[in-house]
Amino acid sequence: MTSVAESTAAAPFGTDVAGPIPPPAAKPPAAGKRELRLDLFRGLALWLIFIDHLPPNILTWLTIRNYGFSDATEIFIFISGYTAAFVYGRAMVEQGFVVAAARILKRVWQIYVAHVFLFTIFLAEISYVATSFESPLYSEEMGILDFLKQPDVTIVQALLLRFRPVNMDVLPLYIVLMFFLPPILWLMLRKPDLALTLSVALYAATWEFDLYLSAYPSGVWAFNPYAWQLLFVFGAWCALGGAQRMARILSSNITLAISVAYLLAAFFVTLTWYVPQLHPLMPRLIEQWMYPINKTDLDVLRFAHFLALAAITVRFLHRDWPGLKSPWLRPVILCGQHSLEIFCLGIFLAFAGYFILAEIAGGALMHFLVSVSGVVLMTAAAWLFSWYKRVAAKAGSRGAGNDADLAGGAA
Repeated sequence: MTSVAESTAAAPFGTDVAGPIPPPAAKPPAAGKRELRLDLFRGLALWLIFIDHLPPNILTWLTIRNYGFSDATEIFIFISGYTAAFVYGRAMVEQGFVVAAARILKRVWQIYVAHVFLFTIFLAEISYVATSFESPLYSEEMGILDFLKQPDVTIVQALLLRFRPVNMDVLPLYIVLMFFLPPILWLMLRKPDLALTLSVALYAATWEFDLYLSAYPSGVWAFNPYAWQLLFVFGAWCALGGAQRMARILSSNITLAISVAYLLAAFFVTLTWYVPQLHPLMPRLIEQWMYPINKTDLDVLRFAHFLALAAITVRFLHRDWPGLKSPWLRPVILCGQHSLEIFCLGIFLAFAGYFILAEIAGGALMHFLVSVSGVVLMTAAAWLFSWYKRVAAKAGSRGAGNDADLAGGAA
């Protein structure tokens, strides 16, 4: 959703409160230079999520969802799994299962508190606008009409993560995935391929037996944890040596050709959504097989699209690329280093932008200004958080910066 796990003298390497643990089959990467690519793409995902939450505008056409099957959510969840395994995997190896699990659950609590706080602020924002401008449509469009009718019941359902206004579906998914990370990580460190196989099996069972979590007052979770766990676990598997084992496959020209071909095919399909003249070119049999492309259950086509994007990115964007230190990319990298805070701010700004476009002006210029202003405010907030961390570090307060939400691989 800071630097990697802190070193500790609480227990010798390879020991646990419950007794010695065997050497792990998969080991987290050694601490070293920060992996700025993770920060870059996580920050980019946050910008894209914010823009996608606004009404369609000029910048919307720059987001990846208009050019393929996947979108910024896949990027965010994959990197979350990668960084969580990177940080807490080392903690589990060095400090044992109990300590690492306690740290993970502490992080889950922090994310949950952030979600509840965001929920409260979001409700207040929408309710104030709907009341002040005498427009109940805001309450209906943002999905809080049930809260206004039955606030007592709805509050309880919100605390149980079953009731969520529009655009607040990612954090509950992240909370659930992080909550089950300790046993996943324990198995991943011993039998990484088995852990990934079990994740694939659960994903397949989700489609076969229609597994889901119900939402309040009706429907299901917008992001089904039974399905989306595959992307999270795959990210963890890559962090714990899977990416290195796939190095030969990723560097293959055959992989590159398949990835490019798939991305071009996905691009053509998405073009048929916006250019009706191209629709007759789509074979009917392929349409019947392909549609609907289910985002709730992480459709295979979406997952494959993300894999193709990731394969090409890893091949051509190396971790020592000089551009990662360019001042032009610094704003997006800063946002990626403070993803939880920036994500919450982005949700708040998205509704503010929606209100401005609906009540003041909705032209192309105003759309552009609202989008750019939101990105600037998110960047300014990230810079402020970074400044505070530097000041706190100089004062000796180093304990607040060791969560997987912001880990990029720094020592």
